[in-house]
Amino acid sequence: MSPMDKLRLMQTFVAIVDGGSLTAAARTQNCSLAAVVRGLAALEAHLGVRLLNRSTRRIALTVEGREYAERCRRLLAEVAEAEAALTELRDEPTGMLAMTAPTLFGRLHVGPVVSEFLAAFPHMRVHLLLLDRVVDLLEEGMDLAIRIGHLPDSSLVALPMGTTGRVICASPDYLARHGTPSAPADLTAHRCVQFVGLPGGENWRFSAAGQPVAVPISGVLTTNQLDAAVDACLRGVGCGRFFQYQVAEDLAAGRLVRLLPEFELTPLPVSLVYPHSRLLSSRVRSFVAWALPRLKSRIAALPA
Repeated sequence: MSPMDKLRLMQTFVAIVDGGSLTAAARTQNCSLAAVVRGLAALEAHLGVRLLNRSTRRIALTVEGREYAERCRRLLAEVAEAEAALTELRDEPTGMLAMTAPTLFGRLHVGPVVSEFLAAFPHMRVHLLLLDRVVDLLEEGMDLAIRIGHLPDSSLVALPMGTTGRVICASPDYLARHGTPSAPADLTAHRCVQFVGLPGGENWRFSAAGQPVAVPISGVLTTNQLDAAVDACLRGVGCGRFFQYQVAEDLAAGRLVRLLPEFELTPLPVSLVYPHSRLLSSRVRSFVAWALPRLKSRIAALPA
């Protein structure tokens, strides 16, 4: 029996169960009663079990039939979903897409990709919320998000896009006045700028000989604004800790110096996430399929 024949017989069997009779199944399947009877007999013979107990007046599921009916419904639903996904990708999406991303990453990378998407799909609209905090997608009505870091919430579907590291840096002027730290513990004697958009608070974490190390730092400036934190480091206020992409241009230009690279933690994953994989709208499917390879390419081009 071919897979397509099995699929058709499953559809017939579910139609019998849902319709309550072989006659009702013949009507919904647009075929003869004899074809339904033959199909059911063929399916039972193939499986080697009786699925229905039949009399002249009623049908009743056997224990095996009840379990098989549920499995058939799930399988047929997955097939229907796969067909719908292909149709949605072929058709032009419409409507509003709400998404969120970290502020600077969104400005540098997500925003340009969204603009290209809107140019390619003029019937779409996008609400892009840029925030340096974790947004609860369901509570705040977001379709999807860009997340940097490990994801404790198992209810989210995460599509990996790449990684980004965390770096310690300071201006050449600051290092000339205060010296260059040679080990994480040296930072306890340095002035530090804390950007609260990164986890860790007053303890900056490192890796030494494969072991995690937490160093308490003295924050002379603490701010939730990335631009203010980077500007303070550029002006020689102190050492700062940032995601690498946030200070890549300043490091490349020599305005900031990367410190303690041999003690840096393993880079964190960058993911595109959305709630539950089932029942995705066409606009979300279309954006994910279109934007994911472009965002991966941008992250891959970031300096190591």
